[in-house]
Amino acid sequence: MYVESLSLRLFWVLLATSLLGWVGPAGATTPRIQHWQMDNGTRVYFVEAHELPIVDLQVAFDAGSARDDDTHPGLASLTNNLLDQGAGEWSADALAEGLARLGAKISTSAARDMAVVGLRTLAQATTLGPAVDLLTAIVVHPTFPTDACERERSNTLTAIEEEKQSPASVANAAFFGAIYDKHPYAHPPLGTKESVAAFIREDFVNFHRRLYVGRNAVVALVGDLDRPAAEALVAHVIGGLPAGEAPPSLPPVPALPPTAGVETILFPATQTHVLSGQPGTWRGDPDYFPLYLGNHILGGNGLVSRISEEVREKRGLSYSAYSESQPMRVAGPFVIGAQTRNDKVAEARQVLQQTLEKFVREGPTADELVKAQQNVTGGFALRLDSNRKVTDYLAMIAFYVLPLDYLDRFKGRIEAVSVEQIRDAFRRRIDPAHLATVVVGGK
Repeated sequence: MYVESLSLRLFWVLLATSLLGWVGPAGATTPRIQHWQMDNGTRVYFVEAHELPIVDLQVAFDAGSARDDDTHPGLASLTNNLLDQGAGEWSADALAEGLARLGAKISTSAARDMAVVGLRTLAQATTLGPAVDLLTAIVVHPTFPTDACERERSNTLTAIEEEKQSPASVANAAFFGAIYDKHPYAHPPLGTKESVAAFIREDFVNFHRRLYVGRNAVVALVGDLDRPAAEALVAHVIGGLPAGEAPPSLPPVPALPPTAGVETILFPATQTHVLSGQPGTWRGDPDYFPLYLGNHILGGNGLVSRISEEVREKRGLSYSAYSESQPMRVAGPFVIGAQTRNDKVAEARQVLQQTLEKFVREGPTADELVKAQQNVTGGFALRLDSNRKVTDYLAMIAFYVLPLDYLDRFKGRIEAVSVEQIRDAFRRRIDPAHLATVVVGGK
């Protein structure tokens, strides 16, 4: 149950008095990002948005599965899942009831690079105050109750078993293992049956104590607040975290070994999943924009792409055929893939390979480039049409330490990419003769 001390009531009264209306400059197409750093090392990125009485906040930690060591895969994910299962003076039920009463939502999630705790709530002080109190407890004072640890462990073990029944999940796990081998990105985010079964409560407590610290955190905040109110809010949420130390940088991703080849996993299904690829681009990569736009043309734009045209439209080999370039803190995966009938696997693989080889050799046509640029820039406004989307972008900019003018320059950088730049980047960075391939199905 929500209990507010006198000092906290005063805090929220002061916060409420600083909530002022704001209208962005006429013609502005991207939000103005304000940035500061707290005493404990947390970096904060803030956008005023007064059109709706809503506040969106994300706290992102460098505490994803890449921070699991080789003997503890799954620890990052489980720790993050447990944050809202008991915190401060509140049980999991009390937290859920408090959020429901306020109409607020707190979410937790963990990927390979980052672990995130998010809040979405109304900006009126009578709602914002107690919602932020709950968020603060979850971020700073999770209690990791023993019964919750056992419940989440059981849920995770069930999820691991369910993944084994999904050919897409089996293929994805094998693909990451093939291209990352002993790199931390190869850690299965959910963990393994053995690792999850061996966790004890102190593992979660220690992981939180080590990585959920100020110097390892960034905050993305968008909403109906002015700068003083934003500073007060973030100080309340994050000020209680110790500064701590950020973990060391992730190691660079090694090139694929010469032995990288084809891994075939028999699976009882009428469709076979085919994935081929290699380590690719990262946030801040000098080649990012040519690689991004090139991938859009090659296979990243759904049905309107080279791979879909060759594999799906011309030959009917697959309903789903694509390429994906996923930038991460260090080289994320580049993949070409398809889901095809078991008796068409060889042909589908050949067409995928030939399409990639031709694109690397020749690059896109001038017409393909113009259409891709128009498609990407034409849809740019939709990327920023809600507070939540802006918050997602802010979190990305903050976590990967991208320039504050990243959004301002995005369209211009897309429009500046040339056919020659795409061809050059793909020739240097993508080697069609040296890909790791995973084939799951055919049984």
